[in-house]
Amino acid sequence: MTLAARITRTPFAFDPTAASHLRASLPDLGPEVMELVSATAGCSPYLRGLMEREAGWMPEAVADPEAALAAVLAAPEAAALDALPDALRQAKRRVALLVALCDLGGVWPLEQVTGALTTLADRAVHLALTRLVADEIRRGRLPGATPDAVPTAGGMVALAMGKMGAGELNYSSDIDLICLFDETLYPGEEHEARASFIKVVRRMTAILSDVTDGYVFRTDLRLRPDASVTPVCLSMAAAEAYYEAEGRTWERAAYIKARPCGGDLAAGERFLKALTPFVWRKHLDFVAIQDAHDMRLRIRDHRGLHGPITVEGHNMKLGAGGIREIEFFTQTRQLIAGGRDPDLRDRTTVGGLAALAAKGWVPPDVAKELTQLYRAHREVEHRLQMVNDAQTHSLPTTPEGVARIAAFCGQTEAEFRRDLLDRLHRTDRLTEGFFSPADIEEGPELSETAREITRRWESYPALRTDRAQAIFRRLRPRFLKGLARAANPDEALAALDGFLARLPAGVQLFALFEANPTLIDLIIDIAGSAPGLAQYLARNASVLDGVIGGSFWDTWPGVAGLRAELARRLALASDYEARLDAARRWMKEWHFRVGVHHLRGLIDGFEAGKQYADLAEAVVASIWDEVVADFARKHGAMPGRGAVVLGMGSMGAARLNAGSDLDLIVIYDAQGAEGSDGPRPLATRPYFARLTQALVTALTAQMPEGRLYEVDMRLRPSGRAGPVATSLQSFTTYQETEAWTWEHLALTRARVLAGEPALADEVEDFRRALLRRKGQGAAVRADVAKMRARLAAAKPAQGPWDAKNGPGRIMDIELAAQTVALIAGSPARSVERQIAAGKGIGLPESDAQALLSAYRLLWRLHAAARLLSDRTLDWDSLGEGARAFVLRETGAQDGAALARQLAAAVTAAAAAVEHVVGETGDGLG
Repeated sequence: MTLAARITRTPFAFDPTAASHLRASLPDLGPEVMELVSATAGCSPYLRGLMEREAGWMPEAVADPEAALAAVLAAPEAAALDALPDALRQAKRRVALLVALCDLGGVWPLEQVTGALTTLADRAVHLALTRLVADEIRRGRLPGATPDAVPTAGGMVALAMGKMGAGELNYSSDIDLICLFDETLYPGEEHEARASFIKVVRRMTAILSDVTDGYVFRTDLRLRPDASVTPVCLSMAAAEAYYEAEGRTWERAAYIKARPCGGDLAAGERFLKALTPFVWRKHLDFVAIQDAHDMRLRIRDHRGLHGPITVEGHNMKLGAGGIREIEFFTQTRQLIAGGRDPDLRDRTTVGGLAALAAKGWVPPDVAKELTQLYRAHREVEHRLQMVNDAQTHSLPTTPEGVARIAAFCGQTEAEFRRDLLDRLHRTDRLTEGFFSPADIEEGPELSETAREITRRWESYPALRTDRAQAIFRRLRPRFLKGLARAANPDEALAALDGFLARLPAGVQLFALFEANPTLIDLIIDIAGSAPGLAQYLARNASVLDGVIGGSFWDTWPGVAGLRAELARRLALASDYEARLDAARRWMKEWHFRVGVHHLRGLIDGFEAGKQYADLAEAVVASIWDEVVADFARKHGAMPGRGAVVLGMGSMGAARLNAGSDLDLIVIYDAQGAEGSDGPRPLATRPYFARLTQALVTALTAQMPEGRLYEVDMRLRPSGRAGPVATSLQSFTTYQETEAWTWEHLALTRARVLAGEPALADEVEDFRRALLRRKGQGAAVRADVAKMRARLAAAKPAQGPWDAKNGPGRIMDIELAAQTVALIAGSPARSVERQIAAGKGIGLPESDAQALLSAYRLLWRLHAAARLLSDRTLDWDSLGEGARAFVLRETGAQDGAALARQLAAAVTAAAAAVEHVVGETGDGLG
């Protein structure tokens, strides 16, 4: 389609005489185009000169702008090295003219305008690199290289940074490049290769930047690592080592937009992938906000850009309310959360804002407004540069100069001034609050105890740096005001003190609090109610990322949803060990979520128990898949039908508390196979034994992010004396002929968590059939009675508040429920359903209700107690917040009422258990 058919706007001719002279010097291009080009010439001496020089080419350009652009970009491909500079300069003149007309006429949107300029820059860099490397190879200066290496520039790559990397070059942009080479291609000859590549870069820079009848692109190489002391081309290994050891936040932000643009593009992509952990941190990184704010202030100080927003002389890029504010706003948020969410890693400013809005990091209306402001700012910036092809971002300092830019934008001077100031102020309003740290508030009056506690804070590890202290000084009054509202302020302060004392470092966390004040309320709530959870939080502060970086307050996703999300998280990790560590971070975030929801009353103890179990099941199933895959790479696939992982005890019953470990069994069916078939094959028994041990290690090993769970495998056949993995045949034979009654009781709660589905079905079918057969006869009750007596002796109640151990308490009720299920041959796993199965074997309704009522009270008490602490509940030592939580959970009016309720329930439940099993096995029947 022609240019004329798509023109939607034109400038005003600021200099009518210049416009008239151009009309006379050009062929007739049609009325619409002539109006556009003459008005353009009346605003821009530079573009008037280009149109006069390229008058013979303009009919082709306006007939089909896209086809003309493609032809211009292709033309330099045929140029030899000595003719390349002139060919590229001609391409630059024509692209500059075509882009200007399409921009000024509203034919192309901003992205197409900047994209055309960037495509030319990419083409110029790649052609210059490959031609120059070919020359080095021809001269024998690049060790070992042959002409086959020319298309990839001998392993050298130019990384486009900044606006070029994002495809956002402005009209008169310079281009920022970092030039690297793959040193692995030159073993033992790296220094010779580097010397050759340094010459290539210098010659490339001259081709692009030297002004000889125009220029191609001013080229800036100063974004490379430690530019003041390093050569213009570095090895990738040296660059990577620098970023790992010394990389700064501004360099991380720069790499958001980095893109290979010339030379060995595949090597460039590999380098950027290796740099991912540097650019995209695994935790939410709110320190980037302060770093960006400091950078903004340094830029303004250096350029003298402080002061009120005015039109004359205002810097559209770096000044208040300018382009850089929107870019920093976007990139800083990307740095904060992009490590956890790859969807946020968009190179472009507009694309980054859209991604942040889609993921809830920026309100959609703010993202939309900033996008509109960004596009408008860029258009003004382009017109500033189009006047004389100057790399400027500042508005003219005279009214006459401002009037020229207004005309170039198609507005009167008054309209331009009004609209520009409005846009600058709107940008400043939307972005400034995000960056500027809050003023320090006045704190409340403190008691002597509180003053004594707070005096210790500056000696803590988390506050050992000046930066941490500066942020915490702004946070301190907010913490203290919040604590003042607690039921017992000094008690809550002591808990907060314990939290701060255990923090190994503070800058990241304090920056997180400052950017998200609601987290302060959450910390105060936890400190005032659950000191045990506060201690957990101090050891695992990164779990707070989940509160703001995801769906922390959403509906529980269930096992399937958890597995899907964990799979997404693991897919981002580079290797097996990294995936295990990623699983630990992920599990702790969700584990913390369950605890917070429980503490705040969003769920009760039973819902928390199910959610802890869902989480554990998702982790075990996902880790099993990772372990199996890693083991298979070394030793081959599992022989036969493979294996399944059974959850036993509370895990099998799908009810865990905040501190539960996992009881697991692994059962395999090799189907007669003698061993595996892999790089290092193993015989069947050692294969599954070592695979099981690998699973246990994957779950329990202490890694940088801690461990997942403690694992107990003593419920396998023959306990500690038996093999860690059991064959299906051995398992079924043992259960049929050798297992004790307590092992059959344990099987009432067994549940397959992971593994081969058909084998899982077979194990479940066997479990159900076995329970129907093994629950018959008086021996069952006699065995249970003896077991109960041994448990009572080995694990007596640790006081009246012990919900778990002792007659009539959780373990005693669970024993009775399992006994009922075994006698009834019921496959039920939960206490409630097992007790309900007692109707078929004569369990009196009064006993069933006594057991259920006590169990409900005891579980709520136990779940609450384990969230508060890993020790047995001691009412007298609980703080006021913790007591309120326990009373809310149990529905009791006060501690005395709860103690009476608990004693009565335990007495009734103990009597009911006696009725089920009797003292010598003479119970039900």
